[in-house]
Amino acid sequence: MIYFIGAGPGAADLITVRGAEILKKADVIIYAGSLVNPALLDYAKEECKIYDSASMTLEEVIQVMKENKGREVVRLHTGDPCIYGAIREQMDILDKEELEYTSVPGVSSFIGAAAALNAEYTLPNVSQTVILTRMAGRTPVPEKEEITKLAAHGATMVIFLTSTMLEELSRRLIEGGYAPDSPAAIVYKATWPDEKVIRTTVENIGKAAKEEGINKMALIMVGGFLGSEYERSKLYDPTFTHLFREASK
Repeated sequence: MIYFIGAGPGAADLITVRGAEILKKADVIIYAGSLVNPALLDYAKEECKIYDSASMTLEEVIQVMKENKGREVVRLHTGDPCIYGAIREQMDILDKEELEYTSVPGVSSFIGAAAALNAEYTLPNVSQTVILTRMAGRTPVPEKEEITKLAAHGATMVIFLTSTMLEELSRRLIEGGYAPDSPAAIVYKATWPDEKVIRTTVENIGKAAKEEGINKMALIMVGGFLGSEYERSKLYDPTFTHLFREASK
């Protein structure tokens, strides 16, 4: 069996119990060395073969999987592999090769970043929508998903893979409708030992990152959820009736 496992956002103990148990019995681990915390390899048994995919092509990764048919193979991706994990292209080839695989979800970095901020992305009367996106770089994005157009919604935004384009990101967010002084945050290496949390504004995202020397492995969060104004949840409002509780008189 080939297991696609979400390694979590960084901290070695934020992998799921299921993921950790599979790592312990794996015969082969192929991990994204440029992103995954190497401390997760401590779960591996001594005789496990370990490959760092940072310098490998898709074809080379698949070849290792094919050569180890009948063994327990782990493909270890950062966060949850369903978000910017490039797993579909691997799975499609494995289907053609008739190699069996399954997925084990992980804690995404955008969840780790919320924990670092002690924040809630969805606040009543502030934002009930979270947009996970990225700026176009060498990998394009569909024209209808260009940052300026997404910013027009005024929703909570979590922006991946954009740490080298922050001045342009600020410009486009403002062009899309965010006020220059709208709250923003940068979380570098969420849940890692050297995590950094920077609170700033939309117009100062680039400046704040430059001052802290951040140009990779950072998430950018934008929106009113970072502010102080919101309404109480109806679920716990004593005047609100629902299936499990009558409103107080």
